[in-house]
Amino acid sequence: MLTIKRVPTVVSNYQDQEETASENSEAGCGSNCLGNCSLPVSKLPLYQITKDKVDLTEEASGEEPRMSFLHDLLLGQWEDRMNRGLFRYDVTSCETKIIPGEYGFVAQLNEGRHLKKRPTEFRIDQVLQPFDENKFNFTKIGQEEMLFRLDDSKSPSVVAINVSPIEYGHVLLIPRVLDCLPQRIDHESFLLALYVAKEAADPFFRLGYNSLGAFATINHLHFQAYYLPLPFPVEKAPISRIVTVKGYQDTEVIISQLLNYPVRGLVFEVGKSLRDLSDAVASSCICLQDNNIPFNVLISDCGRRIILFPQCYAEKQALGEVSQELLDTQVNPAAWEISGHIVLKRRKDFEEASEEYAWRRFQEVKAYVLEAVGLQKPILEENGIIQEEDSLDKLPALEAQRVVQNCTVQH
Repeated sequence: MLTIKRVPTVVSNYQDQEETASENSEAGCGSNCLGNCSLPVSKLPLYQITKDKVDLTEEASGEEPRMSFLHDLLLGQWEDRMNRGLFRYDVTSCETKIIPGEYGFVAQLNEGRHLKKRPTEFRIDQVLQPFDENKFNFTKIGQEEMLFRLDDSKSPSVVAINVSPIEYGHVLLIPRVLDCLPQRIDHESFLLALYVAKEAADPFFRLGYNSLGAFATINHLHFQAYYLPLPFPVEKAPISRIVTVKGYQDTEVIISQLLNYPVRGLVFEVGKSLRDLSDAVASSCICLQDNNIPFNVLISDCGRRIILFPQCYAEKQALGEVSQELLDTQVNPAAWEISGHIVLKRRKDFEEASEEYAWRRFQEVKAYVLEAVGLQKPILEENGIIQEEDSLDKLPALEAQRVVQNCTVQH
C-alpha cells in the first residue's frame, strides 16, 4: 500500500469535529449537518437546473454569454457567507501576479491555507476506494456552509462553500449528497457539472475535478469551482486534433492534444450537444479510473471545453522519487495547478516564482503522465496526426484508452 503525508485542505469548519448523534424527530435530529435527518426538512434555497437545454449553438456563435441568475445567486450567497465570517481567511486579500513569460502562469500567495494543520496520511495507489462513513464527508458539514440545492429530490445535489478558498466564489458541487458516492466519475454526475458550467454563463467560472491519487483528499464525490478573471495558461495552449467522435445526436466531439505546454493532456470540444461532450469525457475518465490511472479535469468555456490530465505524480512522491526542492513548496499538481494557477504557501516561493520554475515543475509532472499510461516509446510519428471518426459506443473501452495513450506521448 502506497501512502503520502500531506496537510489536508480544510473545506469545512466541521472537518475536525465529531458529529453528535441525536434522536430523530419530525424537525430533524437538531444537528446542523446535511445528514438524512436534517437535510430533507431544511429550508435551503432551491435552484432548478434547466437540464433540457443541451444545445450549445447560441454560445458557439462567438458572442459573450449573458450572466445568469445562477451566477448572481452563487456569488450573492458566497459573499453572504464571507460577511458572516465562515471562511478561514480573506482570499480577496491574497496577493496574485502573472508570471512574465510566454505562458502567463498565475501565481497566488496564500499563506493561510495550510496553517495549524498536521500532515495526514493518504492512500494514493487506488483511484477507486469504497466510501467510508467514519471519515469526514460532506454530510457532516454545517447547513450554513451550503448555498443552495439543485433539485428537490431526497438526495439533492448541492453547492457549498470551500472554507479554504483558492479564489473568489470558490465552491464545491456535491452530486446527490446523501447517496454518499465515493470520488469517482459517472455519466450523470459529470453531466450535472457541465450543466452548472453552462448555466453559470461566465467564461471566468471553471470547474475542476481531482481523482483519488491525483490530490483529492475527501472520498465523497465532489467537483470544485471558482472565478478567476484571467485566462488559465492551459486555455491558451495550441492544440492538434487527433480524433473526431460522432455523438448520439449526430454531433461531433473533437478530441485534441495539447501542444507546447509543459503537461500532456486531452482537450474535448463540441459544437452543439452538451450531453455528447459529457459522455465522451466521462467515458474516458471511467476508462482511466477503471485502469487505476489518477487524473485531473478542468471544465472551461461555460462547459464547451474540457481538458483531461492523466498523471501519477502522487505515486512517485510516495516512492520518494520527487525532488525535495519541489516537495518543500507544498504545491500539489492538482487540476488548478496543472492548468496554470499556482497557489504558493511561502512568500519566498511567490517572490522567486518564474516561468522557468513553473516549467521545471510541470516537466517533472509530464514525465509521470507518460508513465501513468504505461508508455515507453512514442506511438505517433513525429509529424503524424490521427484523424478518424468513430461512434461513442466504442469510446468507453479500447478507443478511449488508445486516444489517451496517443495524446500523452512525447513528440
